[in-house]
Amino acid sequence: MKRILRLGIALTALLAVAAAVAALWSGVRSLDTPLRVTAPTRFKVASGASFAHVATELAGQGIVARPRTWTLYARWTGLAPAVKAGEYEIQPGTTPRELLNKMVNGQVLLHSFTIVDGWRMQDMLEAMGRNPDIVTTSPGAPWPVRAAEIMTKLGAPGIDAEGQFLPETYRFISGTPDTELLRQAHAALVRELDAAWTDRDRDLPLHTAQEMLIMASIVQKESGLPQELPKIAGLYLHRLGVGMRLQADPTVIYGLGEHYDGDIHSVDLRTDGPYNTYTRAGLPPTPIALPGAAVIRATAHPEKTDAIYFVASTKGDGSHVFSATLEQHNAAVAAYVAHQRKAAQESSR
Repeated sequence: MKRILRLGIALTALLAVAAAVAALWSGVRSLDTPLRVTAPTRFKVASGASFAHVATELAGQGIVARPRTWTLYARWTGLAPAVKAGEYEIQPGTTPRELLNKMVNGQVLLHSFTIVDGWRMQDMLEAMGRNPDIVTTSPGAPWPVRAAEIMTKLGAPGIDAEGQFLPETYRFISGTPDTELLRQAHAALVRELDAAWTDRDRDLPLHTAQEMLIMASIVQKESGLPQELPKIAGLYLHRLGVGMRLQADPTVIYGLGEHYDGDIHSVDLRTDGPYNTYTRAGLPPTPIALPGAAVIRATAHPEKTDAIYFVASTKGDGSHVFSATLEQHNAAVAAYVAHQRKAAQESSR
């Protein structure tokens, strides 16, 4: 009888050990079993949050099946305290072990923000303000005050903010202040402008890199066709070189600001102002937009041309017809007007 009892106890102990081993093995296997996500899923690790809290939250979302096993593993390996705060993205197929390593390495989710060629700075700030992952600083400040504050924070007090940021795509983590992105974009602009100014054609009728930036901003607003940029730059620089007024519509539009209604009226061209290049010679006082790197380079190395006039072509592809004489220009304008009238008549039938 005692022997049977001892065998029963031994069998029970053996079963308990087997169950423990099975549970342990199941727990170990769970570390390499894909998490329960079928699409990229984002979550945030708050600053100061314990790993156990993170595991519990993910379990509550149905993502982690065995949060206690995951937590014990993180503690046993010494990785739990090394988890970095931030926003992460879990891809389908990711295992708990892989996710832990990702959080330890701080592989946080990077968002992107694109500054568009030709935006005004105000356009850029408004777009940043609509981005939920960018923290807006000084949101209530009037536009001129805010622009001045930004340049002061960037270590460039007194410099007009327009044109001082390079259009391209910037990567950042959620919660980044807008001033940090602006710092990157301004530094990129300074590098691009300095390089282009150093390598510029030496016969340009420009005296400073800032003047080149102003001219590039005008060229930026005149054409979206890359192949035309050097020629448009050459045309405006030719006008500048011979003492002709630039007569650039985009500068007038910029000067009108919120009063621009979508059309330039003859009174707008006659009304004098610092940005009216029909009434004033030389460059406007500041850039009128954010020129891209390609435009800055085209302005530094313009096409040599005797053309001083241009008008939209009849091709409808955004290209222009360039002319060296007023007679040629008037003929090109007449052809364009006739083409537009014909197109309007055909569309009304």
